[in-house]
Amino acid sequence: MWINKRVMNAVVSWLTEECQPDGLPLSDFRRTREHVQPGDVVLVEGRTRVSGVIQAVTLSSWSHSALYVGRLDELPAHPQVQKMAKKHGWSGSQQLLAEAELGLGTVLAPLEKYDGYHLRICRASTLCPEDTAPIIKFVLDRLGTPYNLRQILDLLRFFFPYGLLPRRWRSSLFEVGHGDFTRTVCSTLIAQAFAHVRYPVLPTVQRDRHNEGQFVFQRRNCKLFTPRDFDYSPYFEIIKYPFFGNDVGMYRSMHWLEDEVAEQPIPDPAATPQAVRGAERSA
Repeated sequence: MWINKRVMNAVVSWLTEECQPDGLPLSDFRRTREHVQPGDVVLVEGRTRVSGVIQAVTLSSWSHSALYVGRLDELPAHPQVQKMAKKHGWSGSQQLLAEAELGLGTVLAPLEKYDGYHLRICRASTLCPEDTAPIIKFVLDRLGTPYNLRQILDLLRFFFPYGLLPRRWRSSLFEVGHGDFTRTVCSTLIAQAFAHVRYPVLPTVQRDRHNEGQFVFQRRNCKLFTPRDFDYSPYFEIIKYPFFGNDVGMYRSMHWLEDEVAEQPIPDPAATPQAVRGAERSA
């Protein structure tokens, strides 16, 4: 058992190792930190091997989502919150995110963890103020929940040549709907939190056969949500803080290199490690 745990820790470390270049983020972290509000969903464009898999499967540059819960001294008294705050030595003004992270489970993390990353804020545009607290409490009550072993195994399948996989493992690798893979990604926790107060993310709309054909909403399985769904949802307001802030509005006075053209291509949202691309070609 000790050996298995050691091997699993090594696998998690390999999957979460950054393998993509840092680059220059397209968002202003300082302004993001100033304007983010409790209950906001923060989307992250990651750089790890895991991020590459998620970007390929979901066809989106967003590989991770976290819920901003506020400053430490604003959070309700909770044993897991106090335990994590003591462990990391956070001050009362520390801005915190709740996230489901591979290898750690559901944890709190400082907002500064994603300084230097490309970020986007998704804000529930019509959420009643009194529903924000239940959403945050829902997530805090799940702090310390361990990660799912199946998640590790599902991710590892993408790094093996497709032809070497047992046939029973191939059926759900690239099927529409993403199979079992999306059942354990970070967005599931956040989708469950909003479903707790019946706030829609991407509901199914259909006619009610028992009520004169009126349109009714049907909740989707929270296990099927991915980070991009919060970006795509019409019920969330997309908030961007460009790297140059308000200066972008003065585009006529921006400084351009007149005689030089960048040859670097626009990053592919589905950019993945070479092993993943090879598996996709074999499929």
